[in-house]
Amino acid sequence: MTFHDWIYSNYPADAAIDGRYGALHIGVMIACVALIILIAFLRRRDEKIKQGVLTALAVAIAVLEIARRVINLCRGLPTEWDSWAYLLIPRPWCAISCWLTMYTVLFGKKTWLYNFSAMNSLLCALVFFAYPSVGFNHRVILFENVYSIATHSLLLISSISMITLAFADFRLKASEIFGCVGLLAGVFLYATAEILLGIEADPLYFMPENEVQAFLGVNYPAFLVIYVGFLAVYFSAFYLVRHLVTGRKKKAVPVS
Repeated sequence: MTFHDWIYSNYPADAAIDGRYGALHIGVMIACVALIILIAFLRRRDEKIKQGVLTALAVAIAVLEIARRVINLCRGLPTEWDSWAYLLIPRPWCAISCWLTMYTVLFGKKTWLYNFSAMNSLLCALVFFAYPSVGFNHRVILFENVYSIATHSLLLISSISMITLAFADFRLKASEIFGCVGLLAGVFLYATAEILLGIEADPLYFMPENEVQAFLGVNYPAFLVIYVGFLAVYFSAFYLVRHLVTGRKKKAVPVS
C-alpha cells in the first residue's frame, strides 16, 4: 500500500471487518485508562503544568481536525457552499465535542465551560468505545481509522482530565448550571441548523430511524422519551454526585 492510499484512505475491497472488542479496540482502551491515571497524579502540581497537559491534548485534537480537512480539500475543491460546509465545519456530535474541547482549553476560562465540555466529550467518547461503528472497522489502519480512534481517545482522556485536574467543578450553582444548559441548547440549535440546511442528516442522533433507535428496537415516540430522559439523567448526575459527596464530607467533619 502506498502513502497516497494511506493518507487518502483508499481501502482494499476486502478491508471491512467488525473489529469491536478486538485486540486493537481493547488495547486502545487500556492505553487511555493508563494515561488518564497518570495525568490524575498531576492534580496537586502547579497550575501551569496541569494547563499544559490539557493544552497538549487540545493541540493534538486540532492537528487531527485540521489535517483531515486539508486532506479532504486536496481530493478536490467543492463548488457548492453546502459542500464547503460539509468539509469544513464540525458536523456530528463527536466533531462538535472536539472543537468545543479545543475552544475550552485554549480560550475558555469559565468553570461552566469546562463542566459542559467535560460532560459532552465524555458522553461521545463513552458511546464510541462502547459500540464503535468507525475506526476499528477495517483490517488495515489508514488515516481515517487513525483520525477516528485518536480523536475519540483524546476526547476521553481530556474530558476526564478536566475533572481529575479540577478544571471542572460540578457545584450546584445557578450560574454554572444555566451556563451548561445554555450550551447544551446551543449544541442542539447548531445541529438543527445543520439538518435544515442539508449539511448533516442527523448529527445528534435524534431524528427518526437513526442508528441508536434501531439498536434499541423501539418506535420513535418511545425513543424520544428515552433520549431526553437519558440526557437529563446523564448531565444531572455530575452535579448530584458532587453535591452528595460534598454533603457527606461535611457530615464527616467532627464538630469541635
